[in-house]
Amino acid sequence: MREAKDLDLNLLVVFQHIFRERRISVVARQLSLSQPAVSNALSRLRRSFNDDLFVRTGSGMQPTPRAEQLADAVNLALRHVTEALNVDSPFDAASSERRFTIAMTDVGEVYFMPVLATLLRGIAPKVQIVTVRAASINLKTEMESGRVDLAIGALDQLSESWYQRRLFRQPYVCMYRRGHALAGKKITLADFVAAQHLIVTSQEQPCLKINQTLDKAGVVASAHFQVPHFVAVPYIVASSDLLVTVPLKLAQRAAQPFDLEYCAPPLRLPALQTNMFWHRRYHQDAGNLWLRQLISERFVET
Repeated sequence: MREAKDLDLNLLVVFQHIFRERRISVVARQLSLSQPAVSNALSRLRRSFNDDLFVRTGSGMQPTPRAEQLADAVNLALRHVTEALNVDSPFDAASSERRFTIAMTDVGEVYFMPVLATLLRGIAPKVQIVTVRAASINLKTEMESGRVDLAIGALDQLSESWYQRRLFRQPYVCMYRRGHALAGKKITLADFVAAQHLIVTSQEQPCLKINQTLDKAGVVASAHFQVPHFVAVPYIVASSDLLVTVPLKLAQRAAQPFDLEYCAPPLRLPALQTNMFWHRRYHQDAGNLWLRQLISERFVET
């Protein structure tokens, strides 16, 4: 049985970075090491675990099944070590190089990330923000392990037992290009149903509810155009006569750069509530607390 004393802790740091980045050159730069030094550390890891761990391919260093088994445990162990070393240390945003991972939707990325990029450039220039799609991961597991620091959105899979803060509520609106035949008119239900629509077929719960309402009105069945996410929506609508039903925040972000307009739809649609979630294990973590405060100060609407 291997003991902790049998392995240099620094090797686990190298393992963690290679698993995440998949590029020796990137890991060397992040750890301020030479590439030969990183390669040497990988060789020592391979001897310790009697496994290749990472295999060079055209798309980078890909983990072996053994490395996949080790990854979660290594991440958790290093997270605990870091917390123990900094238990009494305040979070210094101006000098920190911490990497935060936030789970959100594509709409969330459009709305939150430009603002966060601007804010961090001035107050925390070395802090890294990485997003992952909330619907593409096991959100509870990823947040419990610390691989995801925060989640933002209308996330029904996170129960009330999770820490959360409401950021805002927003309605859905009907969006179309400037100059559309319906622009400037009070759109009736008959106009709405008769128009050509772009349907976003996202499998996330808020979108499913909206599409169910649109389907009852006869919109979904007659729609000729569908996409699985919101990112491409402004591009498509800006160059066509399609209508699309989207959250207000997306319409506000897209209207000016894509020359779009939006209005209240002639259907009663449920409002979308956006919350910020975090796991109780990191409720008192100084860095997590700082990021939550930053997001709250900028995005909470009363």
